[in-house]
Amino acid sequence: METYTLETAGADLVYDVRGPLPTGGGRPPLLMIGQPMDATGFTALAARFPERTVATYDPRGLGRSVRKDGRADHSPEVQAEDVHAVIEALGAGPVDMFASSGGAVTALALVTRHPGDVTTLVAHEPPLVTLTPDGPAAVRARARVRDAYEERGWGAGMAAFMAMTSWQGEFTDAYFAQPDADPAAFGMPTGDDGVRHDPLLSDRSWAVSGYRPDAAAIAKASARVVIAVGEESAGLLTGRTSVATAELLGQRVTTFPSHHGGFLDGEFGYPGKPDEFAHRLREVLEGTS
Repeated sequence: METYTLETAGADLVYDVRGPLPTGGGRPPLLMIGQPMDATGFTALAARFPERTVATYDPRGLGRSVRKDGRADHSPEVQAEDVHAVIEALGAGPVDMFASSGGAVTALALVTRHPGDVTTLVAHEPPLVTLTPDGPAAVRARARVRDAYEERGWGAGMAAFMAMTSWQGEFTDAYFAQPDADPAAFGMPTGDDGVRHDPLLSDRSWAVSGYRPDAAAIAKASARVVIAVGEESAGLLTGRTSVATAELLGQRVTTFPSHHGGFLDGEFGYPGKPDEFAHRLREVLEGTS
């Protein structure tokens, strides 16, 4: 693996490349992106594609990529330009892309802004909460997470986030009538370290979860776009946002093994099924399923 730093006006973007450039056999590089997850989250999945040149990167302000723009918010349009710059730096033409969570939102923005950058995009569980039928309630649930974080710290915010993402179905009055989630019940710290810049729990990434893809532009793009959802996510928030995104684009979701982090091994807590996930991703990228 080779690591590079791409200096742009707004950030120094660090990316990793596993395999040769230019690629062998005429196959495009496979670029894997997330948000707010950095490149470390793709270690297990990248290792399961030894036949491909795989690139990963840290989004600006996360992991090793240092911001220089004086901002702390996260925007899919800005990050799409960063990914475009990385693709140009790879110098191997358009890429195949696996994009997860907020990275899937960035990837949809990328296809809109730079349609020639991508051959096939597998957008895994984009958390576009405003697209769901209960969009206003989902936005209210998102704000409840932010409020818990701002008022009581990381443990309370993460407990509220886990309660939100594990809720089955639409956010009804019953959801909002629940008491605030207890961090200890989720194995989270109950103390407050005073830090309030977490991109997952604060409102700094609301532009990501509030993004609305340009369905017409995506339909015109040459890229093949696949909206993917984990089989265990049915009825959960990111499962519902995936279905809603697919419907906006005039398609149906493609089911993958496991859950929202189904490509992860045990390094990051609740493990997925990385072997099965990689097999399914290979099928979808090659168009055999």
